[in-house]
Amino acid sequence: MNKIFLAASILAVLLPTARANPVPRQAVITGGGGNGRCTVAVNVDGAAEVEISGSAGLLTTITGQPAVWRRFQCNTPLPRHPVDFRLIRIEGRGALRLLEDPGSTRGRVVVRIGDPKGGRANYTFDLQWRQSRDGGWGGWTPGPQPDPGGFPVARAIRNCQDSVTARLNRDGYPYVTFQRTTPNDNHGRNDWVTGTARATSEFGSAWYSFSCSVDFSSGRVRSVDVRRR
Repeated sequence: MNKIFLAASILAVLLPTARANPVPRQAVITGGGGNGRCTVAVNVDGAAEVEISGSAGLLTTITGQPAVWRRFQCNTPLPRHPVDFRLIRIEGRGALRLLEDPGSTRGRVVVRIGDPKGGRANYTFDLQWRQSRDGGWGGWTPGPQPDPGGFPVARAIRNCQDSVTARLNRDGYPYVTFQRTTPNDNHGRNDWVTGTARATSEFGSAWYSFSCSVDFSSGRVRSVDVRRR
């Protein structure tokens, strides 16, 4: 009996922290017009999942010490059928992966965060969508970008994502989620925006890599290349 108890004790120490009870949080709704946007910020040690539905959020610790909410703010609740839904990484040293997108779950989003290093780390991301199929992105403003070039760079990123979305929409994918978008400022005609996107339709999902030749001084997109991974 003592040997069994000792083995169980050692196993409990070696195994990562078990999945903790989800911690709920209601979004702070700021109102205002334009397109939809929610900003989520959490503190993670190990792995955690963030689930968003409407204005309600759940933060579940998968491994490590309990994850903590830092911010959950939206200008409007996430609708059941958002148009051109996007996941935009703002801050975080580890992996950020969309497990469930609202196009296939009637408005529920699940984001998995995996922190590869010891200790806690902050993660921030935006959920963004258009308010209607007839409207453009208009007043949409992306979160902080890694390039210090200011608004023209942010506009180039937005215009590239819009071009990729339009291309995939034409190919039969009404829902497009951007997992990663990176500006590469090489000055002049060698400026690029690259990344990966998940395209979803009623028949399933597919991953794509994309690259846009852009002009960071004006935000203009010169060309777009989208390829299935």
